[in-house]
Amino acid sequence: MPVRDTYHYVAKTAIEKDGWSITHDPYRLKLARGKNLFVDLGAERLIAAEREREKIALEIKSFRRISEIRDLEEALGQYILYQTLLDRYDPERELYLAIPEEIRESIFEEEAGAILLEKRLIQLVTFDIIEEEIVSWIR
Repeated sequence: MPVRDTYHYVAKTAIEKDGWSITHDPYRLKLARGKNLFVDLGAERLIAAEREREKIALEIKSFRRISEIRDLEEALGQYILYQTLLDRYDPERELYLAIPEEIRESIFEEEAGAILLEKRLIQLVTFDIIEEEIVSWIR
């Protein structure tokens, strides 16, 4: 099993408070030849008007290293890999990078992070680490 991120349980609580049901902890991507990759969480919620389920996967990152850019590079690599595999194996599930709101303010309002959002290369969900609540969905 993978090591859980510092804010794993905070993000999990925030997602549940936002009306999502956790379906996988972690969400396993089964690859050929017995290989597995693990996205931190899988969740879903009922879309009342359509009587369908919305499905997401969350990769949680804390960005706690000395170099935020190095953390961004690593998170982006994981995100692209997981998104590519989800497109193949579970195309109805949307992937989000789940980060503390303060990280969005410090990284994704700066040039490198802002370009990723502008080009729609990444989707974010941000959470308040104290209140354990979702702050924003950036699609």
